[in-house]
Amino acid sequence: MKNALVINTHHPYESSAGQLNAALVELANVYLAEKGYELQNTKVRDGYDIEQEVEKHLWANFVFVQGPVNWMGFPWSFKKYQDEVYSAAGGLLYDGDGRHRAEADSHYGSGGLGQGKKYMLSLTFNAPRAAFGDPGQYLFAGKGVDDLFFPSHMNFRFMGMEPLETFVCYDVHKNPDIENDFERFRNHLYQHA
Repeated sequence: MKNALVINTHHPYESSAGQLNAALVELANVYLAEKGYELQNTKVRDGYDIEQEVEKHLWANFVFVQGPVNWMGFPWSFKKYQDEVYSAAGGLLYDGDGRHRAEADSHYGSGGLGQGKKYMLSLTFNAPRAAFGDPGQYLFAGKGVDDLFFPSHMNFRFMGMEPLETFVCYDVHKNPDIENDFERFRNHLYQHA
């Protein structure tokens, strides 16, 4: 059985109403349903019940996280969601931090119980694609998108989940290519999800 939890992390800001992220969530639901997934959705900005969100994560074998990049990460409201939901998932999605008192310096983060579960990050950036992976670029200095989102990846790894390739829409404000982004998104989900 294929079960997918689709999380929309968009938080409204004056400069960003969230239409692109909403459209990508809608497309994710269509494409994942076409691939045979049963679906549940969470729109963080609308509020959530912590215990229900834990149950959704237990039910899902694929967690799809759609979000804009605000100040080099997900919006603050998704960090709050992670703090609340993942803290409440102790004993269900992870069993402590994986260490034992006899080896307190070893195996930190290996207590995940989510083996067999996968996740995917899908991100919308104002930054152009050329800003990443090039040591000559000022801000990221050769780092890639997944380097920037290392803490998010570690949250899922802590729960024993495996990453699928990250999807990115670049330069969405100054040089958007939305129709091409939608086609790339479809192909990405069909190939990786």
